[in-house]
Amino acid sequence: MQSQLGRWVGVLAVAVLLPSMGQSQAPKIPDSVDFQAGIEYSNPDDQHLQLNLVRPKSSKGPLPVVICIHGGGFRAGKRESYDALIVKLAQQGFAALTITYRLAPKYPFPAAIHDTKAAVRWVRANAEKYGFDGTRIGVTGGSAGGHLAQFLGVTGGVAEFEGTGGNPQQSSAVSCVVNVYGPSDFTQSYGKSVDAAVVLPLFLGGDLQTARKQHLRASPLYWVTPNAVPTLCIHGTEDKYVAHEQAVWLVEKMKAAGAEAELLTLPGAGHGFKGKDAETAEAALIAFFKKQLRP
Repeated sequence: MQSQLGRWVGVLAVAVLLPSMGQSQAPKIPDSVDFQAGIEYSNPDDQHLQLNLVRPKSSKGPLPVVICIHGGGFRAGKRESYDALIVKLAQQGFAALTITYRLAPKYPFPAAIHDTKAAVRWVRANAEKYGFDGTRIGVTGGSAGGHLAQFLGVTGGVAEFEGTGGNPQQSSAVSCVVNVYGPSDFTQSYGKSVDAAVVLPLFLGGDLQTARKQHLRASPLYWVTPNAVPTLCIHGTEDKYVAHEQAVWLVEKMKAAGAEAELLTLPGAGHGFKGKDAETAEAALIAFFKKQLRP
């Protein structure tokens, strides 16, 4: 009975954790952008990880880049859930891509970290081919994807998380982050998240009692330094999966360290924005990337 209940909780969590700003339904591709799907960017353990890429056709000069990382509790989700957002970003003058990464429990932490860093390195290695500006790379994600985006923003230059993916000669540092309801401190998730007891042991190889070191090591909050990149956190006050306080802690610690950080709080919003909340979050995300990545 308990096993069956756990499976149903997992299914519910996956449904809620998928990003609302990029639905899985294939978006209409406007004539003004070039959409390329299924480009391989790394091949760890023969997994042939791929990305979808969108660029404006009328671009002049190297383009700033936004990388989107899907949610799904570190164990589910698809890159296509962000296809609609990357099309919108391309219409705003960005090159934008959404990536597949390895999932738990087969591939626990830090495999997903290795993959996201490989994606950043791929952008820089292919800057000339695709017209990217390798000095202006932003990253965003929702929930688990928000965590992975945030981790990129606080661990630039930390060699232990680079992994063995492609283009090792390139940097995996990013310019800025938009973290949409992503967790910052896994040690404080139990009891305040309806699915932490299901999700985190799969991702971290145990619970807080048996794998505390991994919980600390995987939490962006404990990697904040003055070198953390400019970050916008977007979070609802009624989030039952990732508590709003997780964003508050991160922004406060970044500011205390002298790093640039801001928090957009959406009163009454839960996990997976809808309606006006989704519109507000998306507008803030685009505005932040324009501010940070446009010369």
